Amino acid sequence: MKIYKIIILLVFNFFGLISNEVIKKPTILIGILVRNKAHTLPYFLSLLQNLEYPKDRISLWIRSDNNVDNSIEILNVWLSEQLSNYHLVNVVLDEKSTGIEDEEDIADWSSNRFTHVINLREELFNYGRKIWADYLFMLDADVFLTNPKTLDLLVAKNKIVASPMLKSDGMYSNFWAGMTSEYYYKRTEQYTPILNRENPGCHEVPMIHSAVLTDLRRQSSDYLTYNSEKLENYDGPQDDIITFARSANLSSTPLYVCNDEVYGYVMVPLESQDTLEHDYQQLTNLKLEILSLQAELSLSQTMKNFIRYPKKDKLGLDHIYMINLRRRPERRVRMHRCFDELGIESETIDAVDGKQLNESVLLNSGVRMMPEYADPYHKRPMKMGEIGCFLSHFNIWNDVIDNNYDKVMVLEDDVRFEPFFRNKVNFILKELDRLKINWDLVYLGRKRMQERGEEYVDGSDYLVYAGYSYWTLGYILSGSGAKKLLEAKPLDSLVPVDEFLPILFDKHPRVNWKGHFPKRDLVALSAAPLIIYPTHYTGENGYISDTENSIIIAANQGTLKTEL
Repeated sequence: MKIYKIIILLVFNFFGLISNEVIKKPTILIGILVRNKAHTLPYFLSLLQNLEYPKDRISLWIRSDNNVDNSIEILNVWLSEQLSNYHLVNVVLDEKSTGIEDEEDIADWSSNRFTHVINLREELFNYGRKIWADYLFMLDADVFLTNPKTLDLLVAKNKIVASPMLKSDGMYSNFWAGMTSEYYYKRTEQYTPILNRENPGCHEVPMIHSAVLTDLRRQSSDYLTYNSEKLENYDGPQDDIITFARSANLSSTPLYVCNDEVYGYVMVPLESQDTLEHDYQQLTNLKLEILSLQAELSLSQTMKNFIRYPKKDKLGLDHIYMINLRRRPERRVRMHRCFDELGIESETIDAVDGKQLNESVLLNSGVRMMPEYADPYHKRPMKMGEIGCFLSHFNIWNDVIDNNYDKVMVLEDDVRFEPFFRNKVNFILKELDRLKINWDLVYLGRKRMQERGEEYVDGSDYLVYAGYSYWTLGYILSGSGAKKLLEAKPLDSLVPVDEFLPILFDKHPRVNWKGHFPKRDLVALSAAPLIIYPTHYTGENGYISDTENSIIIAANQGTLKTEL
């Protein structure tokens, strides 16, 4: 009996050791095709390097050919540093063309190019099966995985095929919510809610691409292919991702796009006849979109050597101001990064901090509140943060006059730039010159406060006469406009700056407020559509308001009280 007890104890101890043993994560083969991606590779490779999945459980399969840029040089530099960190690395970098001679330009997808890509993707699938990889992650070189936990999160979904939903600088993403009977894109009501993450989770869709994780351990994955010749009676176009989607459908393998997290971003594909220069501009748009949510876009030290920023200028203006609180250095850094990307030469203005204002400071500065003012929504007097905001803009208006500037741009530090921002500013300035408009201020970003439509400036494609508006995110101001704003003596009867401006161009609904400023002849226009928006809206994750989160001044008594 004692012997049996000892054996039983040994068996339990053995299985106990197994249960306590750390189980290694599944192996993942990441497959990457690179062609003329020198502009995206420094970001793509840096973010790939930052993925938190154990690198000894990752193998890399990389192919690059038919480049007209220095993609292969960048790959070689990165591989020389990172190759030893990965389990296996299978790389073929062809400095010469592979014989695809029928392409008219870099955006042309000829029949031979499709065949070439299809063969490479099929080769990758077969290689993954051959090395018994648990997962295959097909990843395009213009995808930016900003979430370092992407691989862990996707594996945890336990799907046969899944893709992280990727954002762009517009409505484009890496999935379709509908497909026509001819296997092309079909617009559906499901697309936008998935894209906007209104219902976070994993959604079954007919098409995913650009970043696709396949569980090769599942038997049904054996039927997945990019080669239409392997599909019986295939009647679709010669297209790798459509063929893959069709093979999934025929094998009853669901495709999922997961939007439960912000995983990353993807470039918008080039249209026929587009040039690399157009792709560079699209990359700038995408980087600005990423920077609207974070202060930095991660780059490894080596990859920084391949980044080239445009030469800076003032966009045809006399000066560009950016207002920032010193205690918000992350916003300052982010805006400076945006200016690097856009090639904007600006001056950073230290904002007047509402937290450093008090009753005596305001009295000594000659600041007096408008007695009738109460916030239209909260029915409260002004907050110190609102006063600091006004004084920050007021100081800039004085600087415009002191320097005899003709036209300037004023930006706050929490703005998101619309795609092709430089071009759009140029269009606006050209229209102002072409139409000989007598203007004082042009909103670049604002919140419209009236439902009625606004009248377009006669002969203009980009400008309307501004109605009652909130926000001072960004605007262009003329020297004459600065003079009118100062001559109104706003410190004698102070209201928030985004209430003051509509009063001066006589579109404010409060008649008693307007009575404090008898001369209301500011000519205010607005970009239409707007080219600047807030990075965050009230209530969104990450939203911070230094005006709202400050103390209230009781205007009539000249005393201060703290808002509960």
